[in-house]
Amino acid sequence: MTILSPQTYHVIGLMSGTSLDGLDMAFCRFTVDNNKWSFEILQGETKAYSTEWKERLLALETASGLEFQQTNAEYGLYIGRAVSDFIVKHRINADFVSSHGHTIFHQPLNRLTVQVGAGSSIAAACQMPVVCDFRTLDVALGGQGAPLVPIGDRLLFSEYDYCINLGGFANISYENKGRRLAYDVCPVNIVMNRVAEKFGKAYDDKGSIARSGMVSKYLLNELNGLPYFRQAAGTPKSLGKEWVIENLDPLLNEYEVEDNDVLATLCEHVAVQLARALENLPKGKVLITGGGAYNEFLIERIKAAITMDVIIPDPKVIEFKEALIFGFLGVLRMRNEVNCLRSVTGARENNCGGAVYFS
Repeated sequence: MTILSPQTYHVIGLMSGTSLDGLDMAFCRFTVDNNKWSFEILQGETKAYSTEWKERLLALETASGLEFQQTNAEYGLYIGRAVSDFIVKHRINADFVSSHGHTIFHQPLNRLTVQVGAGSSIAAACQMPVVCDFRTLDVALGGQGAPLVPIGDRLLFSEYDYCINLGGFANISYENKGRRLAYDVCPVNIVMNRVAEKFGKAYDDKGSIARSGMVSKYLLNELNGLPYFRQAAGTPKSLGKEWVIENLDPLLNEYEVEDNDVLATLCEHVAVQLARALENLPKGKVLITGGGAYNEFLIERIKAAITMDVIIPDPKVIEFKEALIFGFLGVLRMRNEVNCLRSVTGARENNCGGAVYFS
């Protein structure tokens, strides 16, 4: 039997979520010893977007081709400079940068997924190797190109039976008969943050606004009745902002419901959909991460809806798990190992996605 010596990688993982909270940067150490992975988040920081960058990224889907390409390059430079500042501030010595980018289009049925933040620009600005563009190969292979986090859940968080992330969207990941299954469950912060902005807030802190509201049964029934939620649990499926605009926004505009009641109803909707996702599965430990883990009202509703042990981890993991795992996807890419699972995305085969730029 060959005993492999431990190998260690120091990586800066980057994530920009659909809710536009900011650019998450996580400096992580990954160690593999005899095919078993471990990790540590050494530093983490979120660089909030200026109003200008928020508006620019939000408007990009309707921009001209020229403006799109200019923004892709300039946003890459913005990311690269943020990384440089992060390195200097924390005296970081990293092997490379691994960036998710910011999703503008996600239409896997049309073989299309686009994340801006050009890797070439990032590499030029921070003078480090960069791995990026993780989704397009899987989509070209007939997959959803999402979710990508489950390979990290399998290899880094195996002590939990179910991993749930409450970010722009809620997604779930778990093992089933030796296969990793994962899919997007429902929208969360991509909608809730927008409602909170009507109260002059970037988000509903601890769910206090939602707690003051009442659930609209009519709106809740309409939300839960959308066709996406009738698709079988455990099958490859993913959500994007296009789906929200086409399916969810019309419902929110149709019903005359007070904004705090809308937030209360959305929290209940998330709890109901997560309960449906787990209802026919064995009891186990549920890890919840992402910004929604800080929404105390939402977590209360989830705990009331499911009968499993819910674990809220260390704040570093809550805030930077996705950046951590995109850093890990970069490690797997550099090792030429599978970082995207066909059982999750529905692609023809497992694949190793990601483009690499060397400065």
